[in-house]
Amino acid sequence: MSASAEPNDVTRRAIERRGGIPQRPGDRIFAGGSKGAGILILVALAGVAIFLLVEAWPAITASAREIPGGEGLVDYIAPLAFGTVLAATLAAIIAVPFAVAIALFVSHYAPRRIASGLGYVIDLLAAVPSVVYGLWGVSVLAPASKDINTWLADNVGWLPFFEGPASVTGRTMLVAGIVLAVMILPIITAIAREVFMQTPRAHEEAALALGATRWEMVKMAVLPFGRSAVISGSMLGLGRALGETMAVTIILSVSGVVTFNLISSTNPSTIAANIALDFPESSGIAINALIASGLVLFAITLIVNMAARAVISRREKREGR
Repeated sequence: MSASAEPNDVTRRAIERRGGIPQRPGDRIFAGGSKGAGILILVALAGVAIFLLVEAWPAITASAREIPGGEGLVDYIAPLAFGTVLAATLAAIIAVPFAVAIALFVSHYAPRRIASGLGYVIDLLAAVPSVVYGLWGVSVLAPASKDINTWLADNVGWLPFFEGPASVTGRTMLVAGIVLAVMILPIITAIAREVFMQTPRAHEEAALALGATRWEMVKMAVLPFGRSAVISGSMLGLGRALGETMAVTIILSVSGVVTFNLISSTNPSTIAANIALDFPESSGIAINALIASGLVLFAITLIVNMAARAVISRREKREGR
C-alpha cells in the first residue's frame, strides 16, 4: 500500500505544479504571502532609492561653491566614502578569521555544555547597543592602544598603515576597526556556526575513517561545505560595518582627509558618522549634500551585497547544489 502511495503523491504534486488540479488553500496562501513579501521588499528598496535620488538632486546639480567645503560634491563625498570602506574592510579583515575559528570551536571542538554557553554569549554580543561599544572603544581601547601605536610607528613605520605620527589620544581608525570587528563578530559567527553544524555526518565520518585527524576532517569536509555561509555572513557583517554610526562617531576625531594611516590623529570620517554629526545643524543645500552622501552609502551597500550573492550563486552552481 505504501509502495503505491508514493508514486501517487509524486504524481499529484507534479499535476499541482502544472496547474492541472487546484492547490490546497494553505499552499495558495503561503505562496501568495511569500510572493507579496518579496514584492514588498523590492518596492521598499526602490522607494528608498527614489527618495534619496530626489532629495540629493539639488546637491548633484548645484555649483561647487554651494556645496560644504566649496570644492564640489565629489570632493565632499569621496573622503567620506573612502573612510567608510576603509573602516568596514578593516573590521572584516579582523573579524572573519576570529568568527570562523569560534564557529569551528563551538561546532566541532568544544564539549556540548561549553559550546552551548559560549554560543549564547557570542550571540549576546549582537544585543549590545553601538553606543556602549563606542564608549568602550574611547574609554578602554583608545588609552590602551597608545603605546602600541607608538611601537608600530617606530618599528614598522615604513608601511603606509603605520607611518605615524602616532596619535596621543588613541582615537584612531585602528581602534574604530577593532570595535566594528567586535560588533560584526556575532553575525558572522552565528551564520558560520549553524552551517558548520549541518555538515553531513557521513562526510565527516568518511574523512575520519580514512585516517584524517580532526583538523584534516574540518579542512576537507566542514570548511568546503560552509564556504558559502562564511562568505554570506562576512558580507552581512560588512554591511553592518558600512552603516555603523554611533560607535565611529564617538571614537574618531575626524579631519576629512584620505589616508591609509591607521594610527595617526588624522582620520577620514565615514558617511554615516558625518550625517549623524552634521545633519542637526545643516540647512538648505547642505542637507541635500548629506542625503547625496547617503545615496552613495546606499549604492556601496547594494553593490557589496549583490557581489556576495553573485559569488555564492556561482560557487553553488559549480558545486552542483
